[in-house]
Amino acid sequence: MTMALLDRGDTRVSVSPAQWLRETTAAVRVSFTWFGVRKTLTPEQKNQAAETFGAESDFLSARKKLLDTKHDAYKAVTAVRGKVIAYWKSLTLPYPEPGIRPIRQHEVPGFNEQMAQFRDELEEAVIKLPSLRQLFAVSCDFPNVEPPDYLSQLNPAIYEQEKARVAAHFEEAVRLAEQAFVSEFAKLIEHLTERLSTDGTDDRKVFRNSAITNLTEFFERFRQLNVSSNHDLDALVENAKRIVQGVEPQELRDNNNLRQHIAAQLSGVQSVLDGMLVDRPRRRIVRNQTQGG
Repeated sequence: MTMALLDRGDTRVSVSPAQWLRETTAAVRVSFTWFGVRKTLTPEQKNQAAETFGAESDFLSARKKLLDTKHDAYKAVTAVRGKVIAYWKSLTLPYPEPGIRPIRQHEVPGFNEQMAQFRDELEEAVIKLPSLRQLFAVSCDFPNVEPPDYLSQLNPAIYEQEKARVAAHFEEAVRLAEQAFVSEFAKLIEHLTERLSTDGTDDRKVFRNSAITNLTEFFERFRQLNVSSNHDLDALVENAKRIVQGVEPQELRDNNNLRQHIAAQLSGVQSVLDGMLVDRPRRRIVRNQTQGG
C-alpha cells in the first residue's frame, strides 16, 4: 500500500494518501449568484410568436434574451467568473461532493485574500450593468466535512457510520485527484509531442511558448497538490520534467535535432500515460452508508 509522510508535532508518521489528504486540507466551496441571460416566454408571448411563424404554440419553444452576451460589459463580468473558477481549481483537488474541493490548509489565508480581490473586481465590472448590480456575486466558505463531535454522544452508531462515509469520500478524492492529474498530464504531453513532430515533410508545425510553459506550470501544481498515491505517476512526472528542464521554446524552434530528440523521449512518456488512462479502474460511486446498499 502506498504511504505518505505526515508531520504530527515533532514526529513524522506514515499514513495512507487518503488520511494525509484528510489531515492536511480544508474543504472550500465557491458559490456564484448569477443572473440568467434568457427568460422563458409567457403563454401569451408564445402564442404571439406562434402566430408570427405560423406554428402551433404547443410545439414552439421560445425564450426572451435579457442581456446582450456579446457586449463588452457582460464579457467583462463573465471573465471574472472564469478567473475565479480557474484560480479555485488551480489550488484545489477534486472531491466526491459537488461544489466542494480540498485545499491545502496553509493556502487558505492567501486564497481568502485573493477571493476578496475577485469580489471587488466583480463588483467593479458589474457597475457597468447598473440595473443588475445586485444580481451577480461570488462568495466562498469552508464547510466542515467531518462528522460533528456531538454525534458521538447522541448516537455512537450513526457517528461511526459518518466517520466511515467521510473516510470513503477521501479515498475517492485520492482516486479523483490521480485521475485528474493523469488526464491533464497526458493531454499536455500529447500536445507538445504533436507540436514537435513532423508529418514526413520538412514543414514544421506552429509551436507556441504555451506548449512548454503549460507543462512546467503543471509540474509545479503537481508538486504542490500531489497526494503521493501512485509512485509510477510520480516517477513519470519527474522523467518528463528532466526531459524538458532548461529547454527554451525558441531552442525548439531553431534546433531540429533537439526537437526530434525531445519528441522521441516524450513519446515514451506518452505511451506509458496512455496505458494509465486505459488501465485505470472505473470510478467507484461513494454512497451514503446510512442509507444502506
